[in-house]
Amino acid sequence: MNRYLPTSPYRGTRDFLPPEMSVRQQVFGRLYEVIESYGFGRYDGPILESLEIYETKSSQEIVDRQLYTLTDRGGRRLALRPEMTPSVARIIAANANRLQFPVRWYSHPNCHRYERPQRGRVREHWQINADIFGSESINCEIEIFELVHDMMAAIGATREMYVLRTNDRVLLGGILTTIVGITPDQLRGVSALIDRWEKYPREKLVTDATEIGLTENQFTRLEIALKSGENVLGELPSDVRQQSQLARILDSTARDLVTFDPLIVRGFDYYTSTVFEVFDRDPVNSRSLFGGGRYSDLVGLFSDQPIPGIGFGMGDVTLLDFLESRGLLPKPRPEADVVVIPIQQDLQSAARAIAQRLRHTGLRVTTPFETRKLGKEISRADKVGARVVVIIGADDWKSGQVVVRHLTTGEQQTTPQEAVPDIVNRLIDDQRPTEC
Repeated sequence: MNRYLPTSPYRGTRDFLPPEMSVRQQVFGRLYEVIESYGFGRYDGPILESLEIYETKSSQEIVDRQLYTLTDRGGRRLALRPEMTPSVARIIAANANRLQFPVRWYSHPNCHRYERPQRGRVREHWQINADIFGSESINCEIEIFELVHDMMAAIGATREMYVLRTNDRVLLGGILTTIVGITPDQLRGVSALIDRWEKYPREKLVTDATEIGLTENQFTRLEIALKSGENVLGELPSDVRQQSQLARILDSTARDLVTFDPLIVRGFDYYTSTVFEVFDRDPVNSRSLFGGGRYSDLVGLFSDQPIPGIGFGMGDVTLLDFLESRGLLPKPRPEADVVVIPIQQDLQSAARAIAQRLRHTGLRVTTPFETRKLGKEISRADKVGARVVVIIGADDWKSGQVVVRHLTTGEQQTTPQEAVPDIVNRLIDDQRPTEC
């Protein structure tokens, strides 16, 4: 029997070492900058929420199969949040009287779902959420779509690499009832069938359609409608189109922001009209990267004040897989820019003083804890990615000088102590690579 505890993380969760965290911070930092450039403010909330808020409006699959639940000592039924949208609706409702609507909020929580771990799916993930509350205007949809495209551009993705596929549940309801001919009580089942359309073979879809009451003729009409793309909208009554935000966008100058696709449904019960998903155009990785939509009634779970919302959640797993497959991941940043090396133990305080001066200029600087041979310390500095070492010798220090060496070029010079920050920053700036 092994007397040591296991070193692997819980299945479906991940450890992130500094190089991985460096990559993640660079990617997410760029996304934060874009979101904040649109005037979104960052918020957060608890990882534990009442189980009831998910039972009421999240998808049945999440509630039945994916929630991590617990009962606390007071008998309260809780869940680790599987998503952020119900939480932000609760927070908005709780603070509505002191908010100036419309509000633009974003967050980056970690969420938990009991899924079968596989490529693109884990049990703990981080998700950037951006939401607008307090307006029914189609300009909310347009701004969200523009934000998505600007975020993708910020991480190096071009429009040729991905597609923003969008639908409207108002339009979908019209398609299913007026063109396919289903009854209102079949709407939920057929919508769920469409949500699985690209995942299952036709034989399975036919079987499932029969089980929910579709005739062979209805299934054929459904197939034709789903393959028709935007052309199917011309068959809808004008009053259905007039109720749709998306239909108005498709008739406007903003239509180039999206591609209409009746296959986009989104499984969450709280979506009421516009829904969308972003897909990688590469057929090898054709799954959805992230998505969102409009939810007019979700805040109504917590308040009698009508506050419509629209937003999306961008998960870290599929996004980073996309960037990796496209060669867009940034390189990890080095652990240190500069290493200050004292030749003797009694020069440690001198090394710390120089290191502090360099840190105050914005550089990342380390010093060795123990004194070792100079060659070993320089080798270690090179391995951690430092570009410059500052060498402090006894005689040089007494004369008010130190040695500065650039590890890439081999350039070395003896310089006055007071000039070290300027010299080091100049060397680093001259050799600084252009970031993607």
